[in-house]
Amino acid sequence: MGRLFVDGYIGEKVFSFKGFQTQKKNKHLEHLEDQIIDDGSAGGKNAVNFLKAIRSMLAGQSGRKVNMTVKWDGAPAVICGINPENGKFFVGTKSVFNKTPKINYTTSDIRKNHDGEVAKKLQVCLANLSRLNIKGILQGDLLFTDDLKAINIDGEKMISFTPNTITYAVPINSDLGKRISRARMGIVFHTSYSGKTMDKLSASFGTVRGTSNRNIFLASAAYKETAVMFSKSELSRFDAQIRMAEGSLSKAAPILDLMSKTSSDQLSVGFRLKTYFNYFIKNSNSSMGKVATMQEQFRDYFNNILQAEIDAKKTANGGDGMWAQVNNERREFTDAEYDQAVIDKANSDFDLQENGYKTARQEAYKPIPEQLDMIYWDGVNGTTLWDDHIAEVKEDNPKPE
Repeated sequence: MGRLFVDGYIGEKVFSFKGFQTQKKNKHLEHLEDQIIDDGSAGGKNAVNFLKAIRSMLAGQSGRKVNMTVKWDGAPAVICGINPENGKFFVGTKSVFNKTPKINYTTSDIRKNHDGEVAKKLQVCLANLSRLNIKGILQGDLLFTDDLKAINIDGEKMISFTPNTITYAVPINSDLGKRISRARMGIVFHTSYSGKTMDKLSASFGTVRGTSNRNIFLASAAYKETAVMFSKSELSRFDAQIRMAEGSLSKAAPILDLMSKTSSDQLSVGFRLKTYFNYFIKNSNSSMGKVATMQEQFRDYFNNILQAEIDAKKTANGGDGMWAQVNNERREFTDAEYDQAVIDKANSDFDLQENGYKTARQEAYKPIPEQLDMIYWDGVNGTTLWDDHIAEVKEDNPKPE
């Protein structure tokens, strides 16, 4: 779990151009490198051009200001505002953009469309965000509701919240800490929508300003511009990396364009590359390592995904189906639950493949009292019983290459 101290606003920096308009809904904030998977060689060129623009800015050569925003690590994503089709205020998750949208106007709607912690958090959002006098539709990331914690860091009392993977901590007696402590919820808005119908909204990304009240801590996605600039040697290294990226992009263009055509298919190579990288980063303390090693690991991961899909189909065709138990009722999986079950099984199989040796070793090692006894008699007799035992267990349960 990461830990981040907050003083005003801190987070993972993301670059965006103020006023950028698109017909696409902001269902997921993509990484820059994912452009080559989503949009092929054109996406790669777009990413390179964007990096060149940042390069110009950091070299002091930019003719215009580049707007930078902060990516807070919030969850879940919350969409709220006035439905242009009926003039009613609503809250929801990204499921408001589903083919069959889940739009919540009342607590009854929330209980019908959601369950668990998401339902509880949406009820808090409905009760409080409706008082902000939002004119259009906004999207943001929820930071906290009733899950604030008082902690002590280096002898200083802090108020903290962990909406996703990063823990934010603020001195409890600071002005910011007091604002957070008395709030019933915290949220940061980063996208606004406009349009006459919910299915044809236009998104505008960047800083979304608003007025908070005592019950809502409204964090800012704005990032104050700094005077940090590239040195000449840094510019030289950056330019060399860009040239290398452009050369690789030119060679890989045909396969990237082919891969992008199916990147939304959950069983495609492109889609799985993104999920694999996310899985690897979340479950590994090591770096990505050599390309050849990554290729081999991804091949195993992708094969597990396909095998899990085959196994699930076999189960369904065999008559047992895939079922969920909800409120003491047995019902067949929805498409989303089915897809998640396939992903979970593949991740589990991959984790067993990569880390199963650890569990096997733990089960093979003799109990601690017996190991201590070995160590004692090895010292008395000059034997190597304990060393031999450890070596045998490791040899029988080798770590994957």
